Amino acid sequence: MKNISEFRIIGRVGRIEILDKVAYLNVAANYGRKVDGEWCDDTHWNRVTLFGQCIERAQKMETGDLIHVTGRVRQTKYDRDGETVYGVDLICDGLAVLASRSGSTDDRSSG
Repeated sequence: MKNISEFRIIGRVGRIEILDKVAYLNVAANYGRKVDGEWCDDTHWNRVTLFGQCIERAQKMETGDLIHVTGRVRQTKYDRDGETVYGVDLICDGLAVLASRSGSTDDRSSG
């Protein structure tokens, strides 16, 4: 039996940072919550790590595009100055634009 740890985010593109063989994509997802009896948006920013074809797809995206991103969750740990630092990486396996920032449906990428 295969054990898995996956994620799925539908949200808006924030910053796209493309380096040599890796890229980082910030995606904002909004959740509704009540504050003093009133509903408001609670925005959560997610930093997704991209490799290979996912980088090529991200290069076609613009800030504000509505996207669907899926992938795997990887936990990390390392030592820094004698302290153990823990982290969680979201590694992209699939990436698609659902609508451009202007609100229209778009097919600039697939995944």
